[in-house]
Amino acid sequence: MRHAIVTAGTKGLGKRAAVEFLKKGYSVTLSYRNDVQSVKKMKEEWGSAIDRIQFIQGDVTKAEDLKHLVDSAYQSFGRVDVLVNNAGPYIFERKKLMDYSVREWDEMVNGNLTAMFYLFKEVIPIMRRQNYGRIVTYGFQNAQYAPAWIYRSAYAAAKAGLVSLTKTVAVEEAENGITVNMVCPGEVTAEYKEASIDEVRGQLDHNIPIGRPSVGEDIARTIAFLCDENSDMLTGAVVEVTGGADVLHKRR
Repeated sequence: MRHAIVTAGTKGLGKRAAVEFLKKGYSVTLSYRNDVQSVKKMKEEWGSAIDRIQFIQGDVTKAEDLKHLVDSAYQSFGRVDVLVNNAGPYIFERKKLMDYSVREWDEMVNGNLTAMFYLFKEVIPIMRRQNYGRIVTYGFQNAQYAPAWIYRSAYAAAKAGLVSLTKTVAVEEAENGITVNMVCPGEVTAEYKEASIDEVRGQLDHNIPIGRPSVGEDIARTIAFLCDENSDMLTGAVVEVTGGADVLHKRR
């Protein structure tokens, strides 16, 4: 049985990705920070598969918590085939770089870039022994071009750095049967993060050129494809799932 780790996997886009793996017969280890209600809800929804689900509390900005997450997954299931790093802090308040505090800057960079370094250090030795692994990071629209994203400087800087890290590790680990790719969601509003595509068929969204709202399943299906055994030719890729929307300039 394949095993997947999904950080922040008990709600939102992370949960939708985890559900996709569960449907494919995977076992999963899901991290959460402090939302015990989301854990309780998922246990109720997936009670029939609870022997395939492990919940681990932790903070992705702390190296020791990420080590505990991976150690727990490996000890419980004996392998780590997939890592989806869905977790990453984000500041919703729109403000310029000079208005960021040092604490906010550190949180953005540590949570969105340095955390991935810690996760690579923990999962890649396991995947090398297996000669197999699939790793997915998260970015934003046009992250591979390091664009200006006004009022999102710290987050954008961390994610642009993560693009280079993703591509570099993809090349370094290709010989070990490990692929590393990035998925870049468009604007998925809160009410649609766990939704399926069927739920929004027929609904109009004039802000998205494709014509319907973006949902969690759009992102989850892309992740599942990147993590497929036969997707080994896809590595170092940055895949945008935006429906054609221009997320960066929407509110400028």
